[in-house]
Amino acid sequence: MTILLHVSSSPRKQRSASLEVARSFLSDYRDYAPHVQVKHLDLWDMELPEFDDNAMTAKYAGLAGTPLTASQQQAWEHLRQLAAHLHEADLLLFSMPLWNFSIPYKLKHFIDLISQKDILFSFDPETGFSGLLTGKKAIVVYARGLSYASDSFTPSREFDHQKGYFEAWLKFIGVTDVQSIIVEKTLFGSEVDSEARQQACQQASQLARSLG
Repeated sequence: MTILLHVSSSPRKQRSASLEVARSFLSDYRDYAPHVQVKHLDLWDMELPEFDDNAMTAKYAGLAGTPLTASQQQAWEHLRQLAAHLHEADLLLFSMPLWNFSIPYKLKHFIDLISQKDILFSFDPETGFSGLLTGKKAIVVYARGLSYASDSFTPSREFDHQKGYFEAWLKFIGVTDVQSIIVEKTLFGSEVDSEARQQACQQASQLARSLG
């Protein structure tokens, strides 16, 4: 059975453009792949732990190969459990708004917690880093209030630190098969917003059909 994990990072439950498009993809994908098991991590409904002294000390103890204390082991095991959601999934769906030209802090918090050696990547002094999430597909829904076209006043080459950062992270942890859906201009009035969402939902439907 295929396991699809949806990681959402918008606090808006009803008006969120990223969630609307992601839900459209999920609805259509279930039609084409009715036996899929869908799991959902809403980062705004989770109590993510702090990356505190125990976690940081455990990180460096692991790098040095020294034993962990009980409290360090507990902190590290919590990070492994969070990352296990990604390891168990075959298909990853991420939906996110753009905040301050980047990603929401809840998603950054999640990434910083689980992006650890021997959890999402390995390291060899001679060959470097290797991602541990190989063989998975990812669909990423990006929502933006403005236009990031090259002729806009916020061209992507200068202002988009959302897509580039996130897909660099995916590649780093081993996910190289990535499809993206972008919905923009959600702050340009109801008519433009509605049209942008509709176009993105149509793209999501086509993608669901191709994957189902």
